[in-house]
Order: sequence, then structure tokens, then C-alpha cells
Amino acid sequence: MSFRLFAKEHAAYLIFQLTMVLFIMSIYWLEGFRNVNTAIYSIVISMLLILSFLFARYVKRFAFYQKILTNPKEMEAALQQDAKSPEQQQVEDYLKALYRLHQNEAQALYANQRRHLQFMNQWVHQMKTPLAVSELLLQEEGEVDKKSMQEEIDRLKRGLDSVLMNARLDTFEQDMQIEQVRLKTLVSEVVSENKRLFITHQVYPVISINEQIIVPTDAKWMKFVIGQFITNAVKYTFDHGKKLHIHTICQQEKGNVLLSFQDEGIGIPTADIPRLTKAFFTGENGRKTGESTGMGLYLANEICVKLGHELSIISELGKGTTVSVLFHNQDEEGGVPEDEIIEIGRSDESVRGESNSSRDKSIEF
Repeated sequence: MSFRLFAKEHAAYLIFQLTMVLFIMSIYWLEGFRNVNTAIYSIVISMLLILSFLFARYVKRFAFYQKILTNPKEMEAALQQDAKSPEQQQVEDYLKALYRLHQNEAQALYANQRRHLQFMNQWVHQMKTPLAVSELLLQEEGEVDKKSMQEEIDRLKRGLDSVLMNARLDTFEQDMQIEQVRLKTLVSEVVSENKRLFITHQVYPVISINEQIIVPTDAKWMKFVIGQFITNAVKYTFDHGKKLHIHTICQQEKGNVLLSFQDEGIGIPTADIPRLTKAFFTGENGRKTGESTGMGLYLANEICVKLGHELSIISELGKGTTVSVLFHNQDEEGGVPEDEIIEIGRSDESVRGESNSSRDKSIEF
């Protein structure tokens, strides 16, 4: 097999060399040098030299031919070094580069598969809780507690949103649609969608965002990101009557807008902060509640990176956490945010009265 491959590769070379010898001999014959013995001798010597050259080349390339004609049993075969010529060395270098590329792609694929599988396992396990609670509520005699039932349905909806976003993350570019979005409108919509969560935990959102601030982003993906920030802020605020401050800081000289979510919750241990955006990292707080999948901030960070935004987290244990998203190079029509706070999602009139009597000011810069 190796000799057949070598013959196919050098057949054109052999024919070319024979043609050249015959052509030279024809020139000498036309010039009058018509000694037949000399011509035959020259042809024989030329053929021997050519065949000797080809034989030496075949011996030198024999190991290489054996290598490429054998069916490889493992990818590591691409790393074997049998090259004895510059061409073979270049081919082996090329195969090594392909091997590294394949390994990187395979590792990324396996990592994604493991991440999806682990996330699905955790998600299914967590979805059992609201389903079990819903079944218990339905089994109770009398009227169903609609408020409790709605809370469990909301938990299911948030879980479904997370698993759908995780599934779509691999095809993010196909689903992305950048548009000019009014930041306050976007935040207010997400806060309104989570109003039952605020009311249940008695945590009150305080929005301080200029109406005129417009940022280029994907509204659907950013809604999910903002929803994760709000859910985490409320979930880890155990005391009633606390607030979630949502405000912006505008860097006019750079055209950047920083959207921050500042809660008054339990805070995050300093050692956990660098790992909060890692997949499946729940940290000390996650173990306290037992409901964390460790995927919320990971997905939020991945989305921000793909959209060109920057996510940052600052926290002090026992005093609260601030999660921020930096929108780069924005054109702001309204300049500095107004010194006005809009209270959203208050559950009763007494809370509204307390809020109006002690209104917070937006952050100055």
C-alpha cells in the first residue's frame, strides 16, 4: 500500500524526467551526435540515477506513509513525530494544530453538556418544591389559598425562564436584537412583573432613573438580567420593610451609564464575591436558603458580556449588596438623573405614607 501511494505520487515526476532525457538525446541526435551506444548508455545511467533517487526518497518516507495509511485508534496519533523532511514536519505541525483546535472545541462542548445536565438536574430538583406545595394547597379542604398558589406559580415561572435562557445562551447571537431602550421604562416593567415578590417579602423598590436615559441593548435579555438582580436582592433581604434602591450614575465625559441595584440585605462574604459569576456557585448565602442553583448571576454575567456590558458586584456582610451594569458610550438626552424617586409596588397606604415622609435622594455625581 505504501509503495502504491508513493508510485501514484511520483508517477508524474518519473514521466517528466524520462521526457527530459529523451528530449536532450533528441537534440544531440539532430546536431549530428548519432552514436547509438552512447545514447543508450546515457539513458540507462539517467534511469538508474532517477530510480536510485526515488528509492532513497521512498525509504525516507516509508514511516510517514505507514502512519497515514493506518487507521488511527485515538486522536493522540496526530501528535506522533515521524517527520524526516521539511514537508513532513510541516504536515505534522498542521495536524498538531488541528488536534489542538479539535480538543478545544471538544472540551468546550463537553463543558456545555455537563453544565446543561447539571443545571437541569438542579432545576428539576428545585421545581419539585413548588409543585409539592401546590399539590398540598389543592388537597386542602375549602377554598384554595390563591395568594400562596400564585407564589408557587411565580416560582415555577422564574425557574422556567432560567432554564429557557440557559438553553438559548448557546445561540445568543441568533436571538439578539440591539435597539434603543429607555432604561427607566425597562426597569419599571421588570419591577412591575415582580410586584408580588416585593409584596410577599415586604421589600420596596425605589427607582431613581432619568426618563431620558436611553441605552442600546437587547430588551428581552436585559429584562432577564434585571429580573435576576431583583430576585436575588429580595431573596436575600430577610428583614421586612427594607428597600431596593435602583439608580443610575452617568459619566457625561465618557458617555457611560451605570445602572445599580442596591439592596439592604444580608450581604455577601468577601471570599465569595469573586466566584459569584461562576456556574453553580451558591456560596454561603445559597446554602442558607437552599434554593439557589448558582446559575442566576452566571447567566446574567454571560448575557452582559455578549451584549458588551460590564457587570460588577460590591457587598459588605450585614449591610447589603450592590450589583451594577455598565453601559458603554451611551448618548444621554436628559443629562444628570432627576433628584426624584418614584415608589413602585407598595402594598398598603401606611407604607406609602412612610415612604413619602422619608424619600431618598438619587445619587449625585
